[in-house]
Amino acid sequence: MPFITHVATQASADRLEKLIAERLLPGADKAAIDRRIWRLFGETWAVLYTDLAGFSRNVAEFGIVHFLQTIYESHRLLVPIIERGNGILLKTEGDSLIVMFRHVNDALRCALAMQATTHEYNTTRPDAEKVLLCAGIGYGEMLRIGDTDVFGAEVNAACKLGEDIAKSGEILMTGAALASARLPDGTAAEPIDDVPPGASSAVRLKY
Repeated sequence: MPFITHVATQASADRLEKLIAERLLPGADKAAIDRRIWRLFGETWAVLYTDLAGFSRNVAEFGIVHFLQTIYESHRLLVPIIERGNGILLKTEGDSLIVMFRHVNDALRCALAMQATTHEYNTTRPDAEKVLLCAGIGYGEMLRIGDTDVFGAEVNAACKLGEDIAKSGEILMTGAALASARLPDGTAAEPIDDVPPGASSAVRLKY
């Protein structure tokens, strides 16, 4: 990690840790400390959380090497799309990607491009090697700690949508993300009943 990046990232984490420690002290003015934390780290972002459908089942059936191959292929396919689409790949967690965007429309276009790319890839692959992508999008104010972590209700909701609720090929969005998005021509949004905690509503993108 470049020195300047390391200092900036570590400085953010250290500052947050000190404020949390201060918040834990007896008699601490928690509301005032919370305001300081939000002033320091609060930013408005769109977050795209992706996951691979059926991944755990495939690992159990085909083994760890297959697991690594599928992750490798998903990164090879998806990371260039993120880079072209004005996204920042914040972190990877197993078969999941957490991607940040300044504008929700960029997150939406990136998710659509990812689904199109994996669909084309899958047409020539056996079922065991297909990259079956699920995606969830949230948008709003969140706490971004350097280039290592991000926290917030919309982050949690996007994670829940992408990891637990979305099926293969689906793009789900929180109501806040939809309210700030301009849907591309030929797409529409339909409400879903399974609304994750932290979101007032959620929709499935029809494309």
